[in-house]
Amino acid sequence: MPKVETFNRNQVLQKATEIFHKKGYNGTSMQDLVDATSLNRSSIYNSFGSKLNMFLEVLSHYQSIHSHNFSQGIAQSYNATEAIETIFELHLNEIVTDNDRKGCLVINCKSEMVNQEPSIKSFMEKNQDRMIAMLEDIVTKGQMEKIFNQEQTANQYALYLFASIQGFRMIGILNKNKEDLNTLIRTILKVLY
Repeated sequence: MPKVETFNRNQVLQKATEIFHKKGYNGTSMQDLVDATSLNRSSIYNSFGSKLNMFLEVLSHYQSIHSHNFSQGIAQSYNATEAIETIFELHLNEIVTDNDRKGCLVINCKSEMVNQEPSIKSFMEKNQDRMIAMLEDIVTKGQMEKIFNQEQTANQYALYLFASIQGFRMIGILNKNKEDLNTLIRTILKVLY
């Protein structure tokens, strides 16, 4: 008979997220996870299988929280411009409140792990495809509404926006000046008009 988990999985994932976010995958030891989650090693292995599996679950948990926030913000947007601005605003708010300058866990993971582990690469590819598809839908709507220009396809603009968001998050690790970051957002979005 399999053992029943006696802990709150979401709380454990949140604590593991904090330590992975602070130290990265390679810098986080199993002892760090034991200390952060208050679980013993056997509980971690029994519940997650391995450090890598736990990390993948942490990434999924982190991504689902952000996807939910983006979906809510986009759903409340009046038009495509507002939807894109909302996405950047959510990232901007994370940057300016990130007092430890940790950056985005997913982007940090991309630079640390994508070429080391096929399961991480697969996760990142799916995440990228999902984000680009979301952006493409918004741009398509904006082009149909004649808000955005049609000099490039919606897919090309979506890829541009995705790359811009990634760069924006990287800049935000060192530069938390809200005025600078707002100027950068306006500069990025000028391409669409």
